[in-house]
Amino acid sequence: MDNKNKKGKMPAVKKEENAVVLDYLSRGYVKSDMSKFGGKPIAQAIGTEQFTLLELAPKNGVDLEIQDTVYIGKGKRDKIYRVLGKLDFENLTATSRIELDYAIRDIVEANEDRFVEFFNTTEAISTRQHSLELIPGIGKKYMWDIIKAREEKPFESFEDISQRLPALADPAGMIVNRVKQELDTTNPKRGKNRYYIFTQAPRRPRNGR
Repeated sequence: MDNKNKKGKMPAVKKEENAVVLDYLSRGYVKSDMSKFGGKPIAQAIGTEQFTLLELAPKNGVDLEIQDTVYIGKGKRDKIYRVLGKLDFENLTATSRIELDYAIRDIVEANEDRFVEFFNTTEAISTRQHSLELIPGIGKKYMWDIIKAREEKPFESFEDISQRLPALADPAGMIVNRVKQELDTTNPKRGKNRYYIFTQAPRRPRNGR
């Protein structure tokens, strides 16, 4: 159950169509062992659908800007030649780690309806824990406050949530913190951190280890 979502099922895998550039290295990584694509221009980015961390190769002659949104889906791409693969959190550059907060918040705010819907409809993950409690800053008391408020009237926006529940002054920021927790692979995934509700769980080795 470690990698399951609120209904006990794996989150649906969605192909990233767009990504936000976190860092652009026009001469590749300084350390040659950072990537098998060393020496060539490379960008670190985050997908806008499931916050997938990615390495991207720009087209020849294209310089990317940090926090630019680039198309990485099928068909003609204006700036990206190839999606090189997924990127581990621990391999993010210092610049990428700084830009990560801003990028995640921008994505969350741009998809406000989707995340407000989470507050309106998310369910229990077990008889003892509700998925609302996975959000940093939400314990049992605030969880019941949210459930009571949404039963009276569904939330319409982040502002509506914070106005009706002043203790949740920054619901978007709470989502951002949860996404960062899910992306961070430097700490053991135990307790609340073993669930993936906004990002795609890492694939397990075929031998189950």
